[in-house]
Amino acid sequence: MARRRRAREVALQMLFQRDFNPEIAAHAVRSMIEEQIPEEALRQFAWQLFAGVIETRPMLDEQIEAAAKNWTLKRMAPIDRNILRMGTWELLFTDTPHQVVIDEAVELAKRYGTAQSSQFVNGILDRLVPSERRRPKTP
Repeated sequence: MARRRRAREVALQMLFQRDFNPEIAAHAVRSMIEEQIPEEALRQFAWQLFAGVIETRPMLDEQIEAAAKNWTLKRMAPIDRNILRMGTWELLFTDTPHQVVIDEAVELAKRYGTAQSSQFVNGILDRLVPSERRRPKTP
């Protein structure tokens, strides 16, 4: 999964930019992804993360606020907010194991957030893991 980390980083950067410039065009985001990621499969993954979060953002934000006790999205650091959106989207809409989703989000928070970001992201995403994903798979 380390190969996908770069795709997650680029998607996060695009989401962060989108927070500050909501008018950024989809083709501009695609161009930035293509410039930064050489491998097609990883470019597709980065685009899927970005587009998925944008398309479902109101629902993701509701989920995050419900799980973030005593926090509103506006109070969260923009980088933490976007890591949470991306992690929540992956938990809800992909088959990536929840442990991997949370670990990758925590690593992004360590790299780009504050000293408290990784614990904050870990706690909220852990609350958002759908119960059916927590059950061990039966053979």
